[in-house]
Amino acid sequence: MNETDARRVTLVEAFDAADSPLWTREDGRWATRLTAQTVPAGAKPERWAVERAHHALERLRPRDPAVRNWLARSGWRWSWMFAAVVVGYALGLTADLIGRGRYIDLLAPTLWAIVAWNVAIYAVLALNALRGSVDTTGWFRRLLASWWERGVGTGPLRQAATRWSERSAALTASRTAAVVHAAAAALGLGMVSGLYLRGLVFDFRAAWQSTFLDGAMVNAILGVLLAPASAVSGLALPDATTIEVMRLTPTTPDPSAPAGLWIHLFAATLLLFVVAPRVLLAVSALTRSFAQSLRMSLPVQVEALTRFARWHPGGAAPLVQVLPYAQLPGAQAALGLRELLASELGEDLVVKIADLTAIGDEDAAAARAGSAAAVLRAALVDLGATPEDEHHGRLLRALSTAQPASPTLLLVDEAAYRLRFGSLPGRLQERREAWQNFAQQHSLRAAIVNLDQPEQPESQAALQQALAL
Repeated sequence: MNETDARRVTLVEAFDAADSPLWTREDGRWATRLTAQTVPAGAKPERWAVERAHHALERLRPRDPAVRNWLARSGWRWSWMFAAVVVGYALGLTADLIGRGRYIDLLAPTLWAIVAWNVAIYAVLALNALRGSVDTTGWFRRLLASWWERGVGTGPLRQAATRWSERSAALTASRTAAVVHAAAAALGLGMVSGLYLRGLVFDFRAAWQSTFLDGAMVNAILGVLLAPASAVSGLALPDATTIEVMRLTPTTPDPSAPAGLWIHLFAATLLLFVVAPRVLLAVSALTRSFAQSLRMSLPVQVEALTRFARWHPGGAAPLVQVLPYAQLPGAQAALGLRELLASELGEDLVVKIADLTAIGDEDAAAARAGSAAAVLRAALVDLGATPEDEHHGRLLRALSTAQPASPTLLLVDEAAYRLRFGSLPGRLQERREAWQNFAQQHSLRAAIVNLDQPEQPESQAALQQALAL
């Protein structure tokens, strides 16, 4: 999903979790039902999440101005890039790389410090690229969070802002990198401009001085440092004798060599090591951020939406047919059955418990059940019964044949058996394994549940696992 959709999904997700007066659970169910009606069949979960967020915001926006303001807040403005370039160029233009006394210092400590700093930055970026890491350090996350959490209060909107600052950290890091690289490139270009502007209005000379270096050593150093600029510009470096003559000493305190050659070489060095790489990095970061803004992958909890799409075709309330076999469920078990199914299929489901299927009446019962448009058919048996292929298996095969488009579930109630043999966990586990193995033989899963206590996590997990097929 793109950046805008991802931010909307994150916002609605936070309100769903909070269940605040601005967004109740009924509002959430309304948005989900409406989404089921507007999303085409077979759509991906991300499409569901985006569409549902669109519908949810139709109610959220009018209720809370802070939601509208937060959604209108931009994570990127081209004015930031423009301001960074202008400031960087101005700083570079005013920076003095010439040296003392209107002469160019060939050793130029300021220039070489800038070049060394940029080369070090490139090395760090290359190392991070090899490691696949992104600049999401603690200070960066805190700065990003402060931007998105500004003026959002303490409710679900703050949770959405915090979550979004984490999810968009990589995108914002790319955008920040683009601004920083553009500013650095402008800074280098401003330095180059400053060199030539000063050279136009002043007559600069070139010289150097050192306590420890001689002409040969300086010539060797400059030969290495300025070799790329010399190769690109075609300007040859003077020899060691000429370099020695340019040295400032107590007997020759005034520089006399022209500085034009050195201005060209220094400018070429800045262009090669500062301006050009930074421009390429800025363009790369902008391209990466553009791609990231179009295709954001979020850890959105779409399982509930996926289940809703599966069990609510066209947004209609799902019908579940339950066929009790050999034993009718009691009133408490019937209530527990609906509560348990609702936890997975939604509160709006319709549970239809058919008449008791007697032993030997499996085919006729399955045929009657197949005439209704149910999204799920469940054969309800007691854990205490012994699974038999000629009876239970025949019912399951008949159900699958009567309506192959609807999944068939083997629902095993352990409530009564647990009351009798709860103190014998080994025996209870043995019966569970017997029914699980029986279901596997028929390419099904058995959901072994306690209908007297449907709120138990074990029962809900068993049903969810069985329906996941």
